[in-house]
Amino acid sequence: MQQSEQAVTQEPKAQSQTQRAVSELKRMIVSSELPAGSSYLETELAEMLGMSRTPVREATLMLEAQGLVEVRPRRGVRILSISPDDMEEIYQILTELECLAAERVAERCDDPVMLEPLREASRRMETALEADNREAWAKADEDFHSRLLDLSGSERLKSVIANFNDQVRRARALTLYIRPAPQKSNADHLALIDALEKGDGPLARRIHRDHRIAAKSLMISLLRKHGFHQV
Repeated sequence: MQQSEQAVTQEPKAQSQTQRAVSELKRMIVSSELPAGSSYLETELAEMLGMSRTPVREATLMLEAQGLVEVRPRRGVRILSISPDDMEEIYQILTELECLAAERVAERCDDPVMLEPLREASRRMETALEADNREAWAKADEDFHSRLLDLSGSERLKSVIANFNDQVRRARALTLYIRPAPQKSNADHLALIDALEKGDGPLARRIHRDHRIAAKSLMISLLRKHGFHQV
């Protein structure tokens, strides 16, 4: 009985450690603190994170399913590089899903106040762009897309898209300072808000599709030009 109670008591802690390992490893991969193509033993990662090997092992398996690492038995964990081909496929999927989200928001928008989170994110994007603060711009842009999904009212859409967002963040972090100033991106967001406020679903879908296709083309061209590829 005592052992059973102890197991129940320790389970939430183990889960918490695994989630912390996932979060920290993602952060280190996206920031290139763990560079693409590098390899680590479980013991090395566990030492970096200050935890035991068990939650680290569980975390790496979860990250492998998300396409961020490769777990190689007896040879450790390899951080996967960003493949332009993979990113092209990911953007194709994201484009379809986010366009559906935009159309849903237009259909659900019965009060302009509902769109204030999008306007607020757009204002922060403009301010960041004026200050030439690329990191602040990227954060505001990410918030815009996140708020759009929130407003769609679809937890399934949010869940599916979340599976791809970490790889998109990695690619954006690599290309953030080598891309042109994102003036057009800001203008696209303002046009989308206007379509959403009018309740025009087809127009919202078309604007967001064009925006995502342009973003994909720029991202892929930069990844190819600067030699980012799967190793």
